[in-house]
Amino acid sequence: MDFSYVAYAEEGKKLISGKVSATSEEAATELLSYGGYRALSLKLVRPWFDKEKLQARFSRIKQAEIIMFSRQLALLLESGTDIVTSLDLLKGQVTNQNLQKMIGEVAADIRGGSSLSMALSKHPQAFSSMYYRAIAAGEQGGNLEVVLRQMADYIEKGSVTQKRIKGALMYPIMVVVVAIVVVAILVTKVFPTFVSFYSQLGATLPTATRILLGIVGGLQHYGFYLLLGLLVVVGAIYFYSRTPAGKYRWDKMMLRFPVVGRIIQLSALSQCCRTMALLIRVGLPLPEVLAVTIHSITNTIVVESLAGVQQELIRGEGLSKPMEKRSLFLPLMTQMVKVGEETGNLENTLATVAESFEVEANDKTNSAVALIQPVTTIIMGLVVGFVVLAMISAMYSVYHQVNL
Repeated sequence: MDFSYVAYAEEGKKLISGKVSATSEEAATELLSYGGYRALSLKLVRPWFDKEKLQARFSRIKQAEIIMFSRQLALLLESGTDIVTSLDLLKGQVTNQNLQKMIGEVAADIRGGSSLSMALSKHPQAFSSMYYRAIAAGEQGGNLEVVLRQMADYIEKGSVTQKRIKGALMYPIMVVVVAIVVVAILVTKVFPTFVSFYSQLGATLPTATRILLGIVGGLQHYGFYLLLGLLVVVGAIYFYSRTPAGKYRWDKMMLRFPVVGRIIQLSALSQCCRTMALLIRVGLPLPEVLAVTIHSITNTIVVESLAGVQQELIRGEGLSKPMEKRSLFLPLMTQMVKVGEETGNLENTLATVAESFEVEANDKTNSAVALIQPVTTIIMGLVVGFVVLAMISAMYSVYHQVNL
């Protein structure tokens, strides 16, 4: 970052101005002081075209890169390499320029006396609050390498789940796209040629053909307005869902959807259990575990329920009893949490519940996708069949009328 400054030169006893490049305002002040200047004014220069921001926007940091960074850092620390040297080595190996810049800034902060967790907390776009809080616990417990590996495993499991869902949905999406393209070609290119020919013959068209003609004509005349109206409705729903009230209603509605709601609930609860198991394992106290878990969940209904559990936990009611009062938490989860509290093995029971919920969520997702595929094929087949029927029936009708 560039800073414009006005400084007092002690040797010449005069004011000077200029620009200095530094990672932060404090670093810029230190650079000026090393040069014998005392900063009087320091302002961040914001260029009209910010190349770094544009590069950061298009150079998104992938989860796989954070996983690799965590495991390599753990390996270097285990080999006896100090944290700053480890970060400098990793900086030279990273290909993502945005992540490379962040690692350099983290190393600079540590050289300035900051801890690793505090340095990572300045880069939330790459390292979540759960990540750097877990790192802080690892620093305090002296098991930073173990925590780094646990965080890598945690992120990897979530990444694998997302990839599996995207891969399962790819086939139905491709079928829909291909069917839409085929129908569009038939309706806009092939069908008008036949209709023009039939009109010249003065033949009476069958009902199916007239219906299709009406639909095509309506789309030609009012298609732009229909598309514009659809975009306005979708945009309004999108922006409303970004508001707190809109997101709350959307999340509540999604949880009530048949099939999909159950998958969302299982996925959210498995994420809760896995996050809590990890944070308990690294040594965070239970109230802080719930606080971090709440920040890691995006579903507002789940967040609301966890916040209620957190309040009752602070009042001394434990973890399982507050969960039993809320229908969102499934019986398996509440019973296993109760067993974990009684046996003092809460992190392992939560991990077991997370695995159970993930397996059930994957099974239901695969079943839903397996149901989507034939339904999509049937619907697209009916649409294409109707178009072909309209064309063929018109041909037979014209042929019959001409022979008469």
